[in-house]
Amino acid sequence: MPGQVGAISNEREGLLAYLAQARYVLKLTAYGLTADQLRATPTAGTLSVGGLIKHCSATEDGWIDTVRLQPAEVDYEAYNANFHLTGDETLESVIAEYDRVAAKTEETIAGIEDLGRAVPVDHSVPWNPKDLDNWSVRWVLLHLIQETARHTGHADIIREAIDGGTAYPLMAAAENWPDSPWMQKWKPSGDQHA
Repeated sequence: MPGQVGAISNEREGLLAYLAQARYVLKLTAYGLTADQLRATPTAGTLSVGGLIKHCSATEDGWIDTVRLQPAEVDYEAYNANFHLTGDETLESVIAEYDRVAAKTEETIAGIEDLGRAVPVDHSVPWNPKDLDNWSVRWVLLHLIQETARHTGHADIIREAIDGGTAYPLMAAAENWPDSPWMQKWKPSGDQHA
């Protein structure tokens, strides 16, 4: 996937394309990490690259269930747990789950004629406005773009703290872009001259 979203022909295509790009860049923050690095929390907080990918996947899944009018009750223990990988979760399993959620999102949105369709506001959580009864599907997609982009920024900082990897050099390595005077592919530590 290129570093920028391509041309779009309508609002729905644009919203889905920007969400897909945000997901892709978040997943790239894990490129080349070991299992231990995926779980590493090298900043002052407790966030890890793997935990952020898992959280964004679970968050998107929950919002799409809400759009489908199948919301689950918020489970605060599960919410906190989705920021951390369990012992048996791997990068491959977390990415596979995120890809499943992305496909569910695409399928769900394709089946909704009007992006202005009402989506109920969950008043059980403190961060939602109490004086609003409905979002729209459009709002949910914009919120998912915002949420994914914000956590991608967190993952970028964590990744840079782990080994210095940053977004475009990681993308260049993952996509095998040719090296140039202004862009060098990321290489694993100890392999900077290869």
